Amino acid sequence: MPRPTGRVLTLLELLQSGGTRTVAELADRLGVEGRTVRRYVAQLIDLDVPVESVRGRYGGYRLAPGYRLPPLMLSDDEALAVLLGLVAGRRAGLTTTERTANETASAKIRRVLPKHLARRLDTLLEALAFTDQPGELDHPDAGLLLTLADAVRHRRPVSIRYTDRDGRRSERTLHAYGIVAHAGRWYVTGKDAQVGEDRTFRLDRIAAASALPGSFETPVGPGPAQRVLSGFATAEYRHEVTLRIHGTVEQIRAHLPPSVASLEEHEPAAGQDPAAEHWLRVELRAQQLDWLPRILASLDRPFVIERPDELRDLVTALADRLTSYACQARQRGTNVMRRHN
Repeated sequence: MPRPTGRVLTLLELLQSGGTRTVAELADRLGVEGRTVRRYVAQLIDLDVPVESVRGRYGGYRLAPGYRLPPLMLSDDEALAVLLGLVAGRRAGLTTTERTANETASAKIRRVLPKHLARRLDTLLEALAFTDQPGELDHPDAGLLLTLADAVRHRRPVSIRYTDRDGRRSERTLHAYGIVAHAGRWYVTGKDAQVGEDRTFRLDRIAAASALPGSFETPVGPGPAQRVLSGFATAEYRHEVTLRIHGTVEQIRAHLPPSVASLEEHEPAAGQDPAAEHWLRVELRAQQLDWLPRILASLDRPFVIERPDELRDLVTALADRLTSYACQARQRGTNVMRRHN
């Protein structure tokens, strides 16, 4: 049975969650009688915790608004969520100029965490990578994240139960290289032992994960974030597109990021400025082609379509429409001027 001090702290935690709590609700959560709840409330007030009494049919107890309440008590999942939010905010640039508030907040939370949880969170943060599109992240399962992070750090195989985008369920053995946050979602990337190839899996489609005996070697090459982006760019789709575009990498990447297309860069000739414009080979895969002509037009750079022929037809059709619109506008302007004359 919890000691009275433990119940008082539990009461404090319940009140921190916000709103008004009835005496009956608090008594049920604490496993005590109503008069004991009132005694615990009196102890909190003696400690200068501003607990307010609310009268009426739906009355009870609540904390005074705007009060900075010590101590801050977080569950394991809450601590994980807060730390991940701070890391994501720093990565996205959503911090103060000198990042002081972000760093001191992280340090305070780490300082009060139990040692076992602090170690697991450190393991997760070491295994975590962000792309250039952090986005508003979804809410991953804390236990799943920590299990995968432990597998990454110690290079242990992990068994996962996965459901793909077509609803097919399977059990995989994964050699996880890292966990990546990209465009609002969480991914784990690594080698699928059954097929012997690198794969990327969405965490929200993993039902369970458990560590397996053994170990593996992490291959030399791109980091986890780059592997995820490359996987998106080379995924199987209906159309395979190959282009040559005259421009700089920065100009092309502004419209075709790494998650969409891969670039084949050419080393500049001796004495040539590395940032100078030159022809780059662009490859991408797409389920539909109707969006690509607008992207190519917005690039405003010379380009050559190597394949498919269907894309050439779509670009020509877009050019014809734009020419038609421009001619119609000019003709309307001419007619207006004639009427006024």
